[in-house]
Amino acid sequence: MENTLTITFDAIESYDHLDATEKKLFDTAKNIREIAYAPYSNFTVGCAVLLENGEIISGSNQENAAYPSGLCAERTAIFWIGANFPDVKIKKLFVIGAPREALSSVPIPPCGACRQSILEYESKQQDEIEVYFASLDGAIYKTKSIRDLLPFSFDASYL
Repeated sequence: MENTLTITFDAIESYDHLDATEKKLFDTAKNIREIAYAPYSNFTVGCAVLLENGEIISGSNQENAAYPSGLCAERTAIFWIGANFPDVKIKKLFVIGAPREALSSVPIPPCGACRQSILEYESKQQDEIEVYFASLDGAIYKTKSIRDLLPFSFDASYL
């Protein structure tokens, strides 16, 4: 029997439709993206994370000639948070990605490995993390939880 699965997300028309906090996260992700180390793919990603204590932590993708030794922007940021703020909840995570030269207006979502890593933190803190993803211009997509982007997710409850 075939079933249908739907997800819920908000499509925010543009940067101008973000609130002040969301604009700060967008700007932080955009700025950190500019210093991403991506000499092989030339696909640069920035991530800004809002913690419950009000701090914003950022990360950019870091590639390596010995694939897959690099790390995505999202995991760079959240692993740093886990090491330095292990008991502080993540409230919002904002990702901006695009090819370095050929900019895209399509929102770029977290990859599968990043979705799984975000899920781990969401499960650990027992509170949803709002996930925003965008390119440098155009629409911005927002989900209330990473579970919206990772249906049939695998977490510690299966172990």
